[in-house]
Amino acid sequence: MGIVMGRNQYGKAEVRIFAVNRDNPRHTIKDLSVSTSLRGDLDAVHLTGDNSHCLPTDTQKNTVFAFAKEAPIGEIESFALRLGKHFVGTADGITGARILIDEYSWRRIPVGGTGHDHSFARSTDEKRTTAVTIDGDRAHVVSGLKDLMVLKSTGSEFWGYPKDKYTTLAETNERILATAVTARWRYRHPDVDWGKSFESIRATMLETFATTHSLALQQSLYEMGKAALDKHPEIAEVRLSLPNKHHFLVDLEFCGLENNNEVFFAADRPYGLIEGVVTRDDVEEAPQAWYSLPEF
Repeated sequence: MGIVMGRNQYGKAEVRIFAVNRDNPRHTIKDLSVSTSLRGDLDAVHLTGDNSHCLPTDTQKNTVFAFAKEAPIGEIESFALRLGKHFVGTADGITGARILIDEYSWRRIPVGGTGHDHSFARSTDEKRTTAVTIDGDRAHVVSGLKDLMVLKSTGSEFWGYPKDKYTTLAETNERILATAVTARWRYRHPDVDWGKSFESIRATMLETFATTHSLALQQSLYEMGKAALDKHPEIAEVRLSLPNKHHFLVDLEFCGLENNNEVFFAADRPYGLIEGVVTRDDVEEAPQAWYSLPEF
């Protein structure tokens, strides 16, 4: 029985880059975390320490900064494609690259009813994401968002589930439903208006969450993914991870008060975690697009 080197990649993780476009008095900013990973003929570096095909991770970091200066970053998918194709096209022995980007959202501070030219506020933990994989001459783009907090104060029920001697949860036809959405969707091709597509998919999923009378968070997950696929032919599948942010009704009988679904205790753990894939039944699977990404 022999021992061989299996699949592997290496790179620079979480390069924090903040870029200001000063081409006119109304500045624009990009606040990103970029991670690069390279794949290819890397057996020698693992087996013998031969670094002839090992482009330093420090060089990868410097490339990210230089690319941000040489041309406008633009949409994160376009920036990731440029980086990935550069590494595969110029580094000896490298045949694949995976570029991950998280974008932090800043909004202009309103002054007199108009967003200020160079002052911004960040009021949410939500991040826009992309994972671009260059595999030889193929490019896969998986975009999405994470840490999008949503809540319904009504329109959610949970009942009819199995019960055994360990069950203490009471059935309800009126509950708060809250979650922090992580969603990723795979594009079928790169001919996409990335920004327009992202905003539309995000809005579609939010509207579906709001308008679906939910009997289970799983039902909401499916409806959100289905609505995104129905409206956006450019995507092949949607993967969602929805932690249930529990809100428990506080018993106020101890002080003679009746709590009519008005006062809750917001618990951060333990929590239910609902995850799943919503996909078209006629699209080819693309395991390379998801390799080393979280399953959901």
